[in-house]
Amino acid sequence: MPKIITISREFGSGGRELGKRLSDELGFDYYDKEIITAIAEKKGLDETYVEKTLEFSAWRNMPLTYKHTFSSVPVVHSVETELLLEQTHVIEQIAKLDRDCVIVGRNADILLANENPFNIFVCANMQSKIKRCAERSDGEKISEKEIMKNIKRIDKGRKHSRAIISDTVWGERSCYHLIVNTSGWEIKELIPAVSEFAKSYFEKVK
Repeated sequence: MPKIITISREFGSGGRELGKRLSDELGFDYYDKEIITAIAEKKGLDETYVEKTLEFSAWRNMPLTYKHTFSSVPVVHSVETELLLEQTHVIEQIAKLDRDCVIVGRNADILLANENPFNIFVCANMQSKIKRCAERSDGEKISEKEIMKNIKRIDKGRKHSRAIISDTVWGERSCYHLIVNTSGWEIKELIPAVSEFAKSYFEKVK
């Protein structure tokens, strides 16, 4: 069985950077936007469109009644549903490659629960998240109020998406093996400790 690490994260907490640095440290494959690329290629769609649809649109009109697996979702002829199903398929195919990997976001911890992944949740206080988002805005002038609004909107979507497929709560500490609070830290400073924790987990579940 491959060693799989999943990274769930609050927007702006640095979860994506932590996942990439951790994969480099451990020599694992890394999947984040690669999942979007695979979906876009399969469906013949623009990557930006796929990402925005999955991040902001796909969950809005889906009731909290599906739970557990998309295989039980009734046939709904919509682009959003097709992309959600394809995303699930891509993540399942990644696991079947039988290679150690880190997967960022997309409820991979729920979808791959049978693979015994090491599940990390990355969080930070609001001021740290605003600061990180501002630093990565490529010079675009966005007010702190706008950044905070965006953070809350995206995290609300992530919480809702998890509620659709699982009885567990996004961000609930008991759902993860490790909670990493990045407030006041450079992400690279956290990698050695997170790496050792992950190694110990995989030794335990052999």
